[in-house]
Amino acid sequence: MTPVPLDDRLSVAAQLGVADLARVAALGFRQVIGNRPDGEAIDQPDAASLAAEARRLGLAFVHLPVVASAIDDADVAAFAAALAGSAGPTLAFCRTGTRSATLWALAEAGRRPAEALLGAAARAGYDLAALRPRLDAAAARFAAARDA
Repeated sequence: MTPVPLDDRLSVAAQLGVADLARVAALGFRQVIGNRPDGEAIDQPDAASLAAEARRLGLAFVHLPVVASAIDDADVAAFAAALAGSAGPTLAFCRTGTRSATLWALAEAGRRPAEALLGAAARAGYDLAALRPRLDAAAARFAAARDA
């Protein structure tokens, strides 16, 4: 388990195991967001087991399962709310970290330039260039709502 920071509030990682959560807590994270649906792979731990261990270690746990090809505005809003409600640094995970990075970029669209979001993701090892049209559209909606 290797957390990769996207900004000062959020790092992402590939699939966590129950045993990884002690290290997550030791690294100073306060919340874990699981973006992988239960049962996606036979060898992945279920969200209930991860949540129980996270809580035992004093970590908040949010299960926000998404399918990469079907991330919608409600998923993005839920992710943004989970980040906003965190008492400290958050670690989000999925199979590879890409879904979690995608949710972060979409949640930040309009607050930060698309180029900055794509650059932060690229530095973390995630190519989110295909998101540019969606980031630009979200930024336009954000600006219109702000100016209304």
